[in-house]
Amino acid sequence: MIHSVLVANRGEIARRVLRTCRELGIATVAVHSDADAEAPHVREADAAVRLPGNAPADTYLRGDLLVAAARAAGADAVHPGYGFLSENAGFARAVQEAGLVWIGPPPNAIEAMASKTRAKKLMAEAQVPLLAPLDADEVTEADLPVLVKAAAGGGGRGMRVVRERAALAGEIEAARAEAASAFGDGEVFVEPYVEDGRHVEVQVLADAHGTVWTLGTRDCSLQRRHQKVVEEAPAPGLDDALRATLADAARAAARAVDYRGAGTVEFLVSASGRPFFLEMNTRLQVEHPVTECVFGLDLVAQQIQVAEGAALPADGPPPPRGHAVEARLYAEDPAHDWQPQTGTLWRLDVPGDVRVDSGVADGSEIGVHYDPMLAKVIACAPTRSAAVRKLARALEQAHVHGPVTNRDLLVRSLRHPDFAAAGMDTGFYTRHLAELTTPAAADAADAACALLAAALAQAVRDEPGRPRVAARTGGWRNLASAPHLRRYTDRDGTEHEVRYVWGRDGRPAPVSPPDVRVVTARADAVVLESGGVRRRYPVAVYGDRVFAGAHAFIALPRLPEPENVTEPGSLLAAMPGTVVRLAEGLREGATVTAGQPLLWLEAMKMEHRVAAPAAGRVTALHVSEGQQVDVGTLLAVVAE
Repeated sequence: MIHSVLVANRGEIARRVLRTCRELGIATVAVHSDADAEAPHVREADAAVRLPGNAPADTYLRGDLLVAAARAAGADAVHPGYGFLSENAGFARAVQEAGLVWIGPPPNAIEAMASKTRAKKLMAEAQVPLLAPLDADEVTEADLPVLVKAAAGGGGRGMRVVRERAALAGEIEAARAEAASAFGDGEVFVEPYVEDGRHVEVQVLADAHGTVWTLGTRDCSLQRRHQKVVEEAPAPGLDDALRATLADAARAAARAVDYRGAGTVEFLVSASGRPFFLEMNTRLQVEHPVTECVFGLDLVAQQIQVAEGAALPADGPPPPRGHAVEARLYAEDPAHDWQPQTGTLWRLDVPGDVRVDSGVADGSEIGVHYDPMLAKVIACAPTRSAAVRKLARALEQAHVHGPVTNRDLLVRSLRHPDFAAAGMDTGFYTRHLAELTTPAAADAADAACALLAAALAQAVRDEPGRPRVAARTGGWRNLASAPHLRRYTDRDGTEHEVRYVWGRDGRPAPVSPPDVRVVTARADAVVLESGGVRRRYPVAVYGDRVFAGAHAFIALPRLPEPENVTEPGSLLAAMPGTVVRLAEGLREGATVTAGQPLLWLEAMKMEHRVAAPAAGRVTALHVSEGQQVDVGTLLAVVAE
């Protein structure tokens, strides 16, 4: 029996494992970096051990420190969660050699699937359908497009879609560099890229007694940068024959490596319905909640019981019921190349009958060291359409006060006709991102009302003692009805002005637009009527940040500050991060072409390329490899 579990992870998955352990009566131990000292998962565990430093390489990726922490705290088992060392065979062995229970698959199974190239050979022997790798030197125009992919790791890192033969060598080199930086292994391979394919996976659960369950399918086709955004179970639109093929292939894959515990076998399904093995994730998946909802199981509890030696019922899992959809809420800006965002998350509240798995709490600081996911929101219902509608509405009504997020994109994605018709594939955002990030006319009208609500609520808050009626004093006249001005910028940096007057009824009223009437105005909410329709806009203020309804603004000072002037051609950091590498030969005086990559910034587990804005000469280079930079840091200057 397991009595105390050290969770070798952080954030959402750490809290998820802690929750199940509490329900099972198991004591818990958290670990934390210095950046996570006040994180929710630390507060919720029975004990916590500090891992000195902030960077993952110094903390959550230090297997020796994690094993030492488990011993120091008296834990008798380790759960790795997902990411970090969850698929590291060496760490699994170190845990077992320390006399601790490893809540995961056997190290040999992890090792067998750790390299995608070795895994493909193993799956071919097990007769699992797959895409055959291509020799990079022999790729022809007829083979295009192709996918360059890291042999180790995942999460979309070290992956490049290549559509031009001349670009292949450069993309292979870039993928190698990114893979080496992310996983310590620069091996990559090339395979055919399946256009308009669907990403479908099968959850497996196996015990030490020869029983292997397959728990239906999940569709994870909505992805950005090869990372999942929306997942659902079961995968819609598959016929029974294809579902049976996928289940049989997943079962064969698990048996081929003598698998135990929870794992996922991932497939790419072509538009014609042909499945191809992608990889096996030898851990719990981020999207496991949709399977839990459909099958009524706690997969973390199942992992623990299998690790204790329990046998799965030989007659199989419970029957699936209904449908579940999960959306990942990220601190990122989809309209600007998915740039990760940082800052204080003042409030996160998702209403409705939905499940919210989150690693943050009100007041959490979203930093640069870790993945930008704030929460997973999961809706379950008897039918797919009901689950999708419930999830979209919950996200729409959510209060997300903090950095820019992908919340609006998620709502629009779930309500897109292609998604509603189950016509999505991995190219969904390639085709639809522009329309999904462009506000409709109704959105613009709502934003205008939200801006007005923000100004009126702040007027009530800041001017509670203002005279409401004209008064005479010593021959001077105090005009309470004179227009007042407040200025704001939205998240795109566009400046807006709101003019209002104080009415004799003691309420502020807008000067324009004339068709909007103020019903009530309080410091925390404003009700407006437009076109005969009343709407309520909750308002929250945090310093100069104002949130009204689903919109956010920055209040500008009455007397604006002088603008900072930057030299033409200046390249500024769009996010805080680390300069992971410079282009070969980049130096002051170097000649560059328009669009040429100059350097790469790493932030929140993703690399972002900074390119030359125009052809010209590098007149200044202010950064070097390994340097930490903040938002707005001057990186380089390119003179046309």
